[in-house]
Amino acid sequence: MNEEPEYPTPGGVERRSMTTEESATAGRRWWDGAADAYQFEHGDFLRDVGFVWSPEGVDEARARLLGDVAGARILEIGCGAGQCSRWLRDQGVGEVVAFDVSLRQLQHSRRIDEQTGLRVPTVQADVQRLPFADASFDVAFSAFGAFPFVPAAEAALAETARVLKPGGRFVFSVTHPIRWCFPDDPTEHGMTLRQSYFDRRAYVEEDEHGRALYAEHHHTVGDWIRGLVAAGLVVRDMVEPEWPEDNDQVWGGWGPVRGRVLPGTAIFVTTRP
Repeated sequence: MNEEPEYPTPGGVERRSMTTEESATAGRRWWDGAADAYQFEHGDFLRDVGFVWSPEGVDEARARLLGDVAGARILEIGCGAGQCSRWLRDQGVGEVVAFDVSLRQLQHSRRIDEQTGLRVPTVQADVQRLPFADASFDVAFSAFGAFPFVPAAEAALAETARVLKPGGRFVFSVTHPIRWCFPDDPTEHGMTLRQSYFDRRAYVEEDEHGRALYAEHHHTVGDWIRGLVAAGLVVRDMVEPEWPEDNDQVWGGWGPVRGRVLPGTAIFVTTRP
C-alpha cells in the first residue's frame, strides 16, 4: 500500500435498533471497504507478529491473560489481519485457527503470512454462527474483534462457549461500556457526559439511502456479565487498563488525555467449567 487509502464515508449517523442480519451485513460491507485504511493506519502499532489487546497497548507478551497455552488448540474471533494469532504461532503454538467477517481483512492476513513465513489458517465467518464443532478449542480469544459489532451479545457468547472445551479459557476485549456515555473524542472535550449509559440503541453510519454501512453496539457491564453467566462461563477477571505513560498515540476516541482519567477498554477473562 503505497498511497494512503481512505475509510468509507457515511452519509449520516443514527442511533437505532438493528437486526442480527442487518448488523452482520453492515460489518462485512464496512470492514471490506475499510481494511486497507485500517491496516495502513494501525499496522505499525499492531505489528505483523504482535498481540495487542487494546489501544492502551496491553500486550499479551507481558499480560499473559490467556494463561499457559502450551499444547492448546486456539481460536481467534474477529482476527483482522491475524496479527495476534501469528504471534501465538511465533511463540510455538501449533494449532491456531482465526476467522473474520471481512474477506479483505483475511486477504491482508494472507499477505502478511507470505511476508513473515508464519501462516495462520483462516476462514470467513460470523461470530453469531460459528462453523466449528462443539468443544473444538482449548482457548478462544478476541482482541477488539467481533464482539463490539454484535447486537445480541448473549447469542455470540453462547456460540463461543459452545465451541470451547470444558476447562477451556475465553478472553475478549471490547470498548469499555462507560465510554458510550461520552462523545467519541479523545481530548478534554470528550469528558462531558452526553447520553444515557442505558441507551442500548446501536451507533449506525448510513449511506444516503439509509442503508447501514457500519454498526457498533452498546452493552452495559451487566449485559456482558449476564451473557457470560447464561453461556455457562465463569468470570475470573475484568481488566480495565490504565493509559501508560509511554503511549502517546491517539486511536479514534482513545488517547492519553482522556485515557488517564476514564477507562477506554474492558477485558473479560473467563473459563468454561
